[in-house]
Amino acid sequence: MAAMVEFAKMNGLGNKILVVDMRGRKDKVTPQAAIALAADPMTAFDQIMAVHDPKVDGTDAWIDIINCDGTLAQACGNGTRCVVQALSAETGRKIFTFQTLAGILNAVEHEDGMISVDMGNPVFDWDRIPLAEEFHDTSRIELQIGPIDAPILHSPSVASMGNPHAIFWVDRDPMSFELERFGPLLENHPMFPEKANITLAQVTGKDTLRTRTWERGAGLTLACGSAACAAGVSAARTGRTGRKVTIDVASSPSRQPLLIEWREHNNRVVMTGPAEWEWSGHLDPETGAFSRDTTEAGASAS
Repeated sequence: MAAMVEFAKMNGLGNKILVVDMRGRKDKVTPQAAIALAADPMTAFDQIMAVHDPKVDGTDAWIDIINCDGTLAQACGNGTRCVVQALSAETGRKIFTFQTLAGILNAVEHEDGMISVDMGNPVFDWDRIPLAEEFHDTSRIELQIGPIDAPILHSPSVASMGNPHAIFWVDRDPMSFELERFGPLLENHPMFPEKANITLAQVTGKDTLRTRTWERGAGLTLACGSAACAAGVSAARTGRTGRKVTIDVASSPSRQPLLIEWREHNNRVVMTGPAEWEWSGHLDPETGAFSRDTTEAGASAS
């Protein structure tokens, strides 16, 4: 058995996160360990945020983002907020720079406990999202599910926020759709060679949305930060809202919203929201065997 490492069970708006401290080590959390941890009700998660030593100067850590099926994800906004809260509790610092497969992410914890993450620039080019077919305008592509003359969902906006997203615009509460039934079909649709996150988005006001997401590699999720970013950007891009929106994540047990701002001056997308520490423990990154700490004295991952 590999030496145990510290981890924290956390969530971002209900998005289930394990923050695993892999600093000072050369090994990684294996897919087998991730699958074992996801299968246990105590450690069931949407993403693991495995925090490694930085690979480049000027960054605080490299983060491997692992889905519950053991695959790697490029981005996880809710998970990044959890990492910020955990490291802030450990170090007292409020500003961090991380490197992920999606690139460099800057984040800050505010005095009120809310955490802002710069999620980078949205990508709209069809071959960079990527899509299997060329579309000149990715704000609305030809894709539908259901009867051809009365589709249940159709004409999504597509974008990448470090990972592929399809935003289907709906005219009623996203919770009223059977997303668990057609989410897998759309995630694995041939249009998406790297699969896709599938989000239902309802415009509820001039600058408000209500969303629900089927997450690539994780399935139905209580919240997905990068999907909220993709929905906010797509809403602005299609003229449904302005560039600053408040998103009610319909499936989240928390009623705190996410704030998404698509900044015009630099094209960056900034997401602001909460993170919540639940409990801490130790785990084997090779097998997924874990133990829960018997004494917990604060919201720290270390």
